[in-house]
Amino acid sequence: MAEKIELSKKTRLAVAWRSTFLQGSWNYERMQNGGWAFAIIPAIKKLYPKKDDQIAALKRHMEFFNTHPYLASPVMGVTLALEQERANGAPVDDVAIQGVKVGMMGPLAGVGDPVFWFTVRPMLGALGASLAIGGNILGPIIFFVAWNIIRWAFIWYTQEFGYKAGSKITDDLSGGLLQDITKGASILGMFVLAALVQRWVSINFQPDVSKVQLADGAFIKWDELPAGTEGIKSAFEQVNQGLALSPEKVTTLQQNLDQLIPGLVPLLLTLFCMWLLKKKVSPIVIILGLFVVGIGGHLIGLL
Repeated sequence: MAEKIELSKKTRLAVAWRSTFLQGSWNYERMQNGGWAFAIIPAIKKLYPKKDDQIAALKRHMEFFNTHPYLASPVMGVTLALEQERANGAPVDDVAIQGVKVGMMGPLAGVGDPVFWFTVRPMLGALGASLAIGGNILGPIIFFVAWNIIRWAFIWYTQEFGYKAGSKITDDLSGGLLQDITKGASILGMFVLAALVQRWVSINFQPDVSKVQLADGAFIKWDELPAGTEGIKSAFEQVNQGLALSPEKVTTLQQNLDQLIPGLVPLLLTLFCMWLLKKKVSPIVIILGLFVVGIGGHLIGLL
């Protein structure tokens, strides 16, 4: 029986260091996939001695991937464990590995921004700035050193946590545990991404559907308002009372669609783009097509 292959701490450190360049080749088609593949190369070389196996593994990791650059570390750790089990003969296929990656990247993406960009970094920046304003050279130094210590420590320890947790996941392959986790992670990932459609995709149809003349007393008569601040105060009071800003009530196509099903058109557009991707249409072609439709729709007054 062949000796079991295990990734050394040195190799895992090399992967963690390379993962700091996760966004170095960010692209619109598959986003962080190039940086991910670059980071995992040391592990792939250790796990798969044969060149063909290395090529197949790298192709496997060139699929779409995108999450917060620091929260990619636990995903990387779990992936290392899955690749290690696969190299040792466990029935871990490409779908299982990609499913776990996609399932984890969605929920983790929403955690990184509030923790790092909106909490830790502003706090350290405020500390460094307060020292710098007082003429203390330690201000920028403290910010730079503290930020990188926190960043690197988080990357390394969460990758190790994911690696150890991933090893436990693969202990019961025969019982179907990995398949259940893969399925659950995929469902969770799709749910999170679907929930974000309304936030990421925005379409606003401009054409007016109807214009209705309001009755006297239902709108603000701007020419009758007092001059100066009293007029502004009176306008605010009338708005609070429910008076319209103009004598006409205009209903747009977008307002009708929002009353029917909010977010329906963005959802349909997303599903259409997914259908095009399934038909092997290049993402670059889809992006250019959206640009053309958006600019053309604006010029004719549709969007």
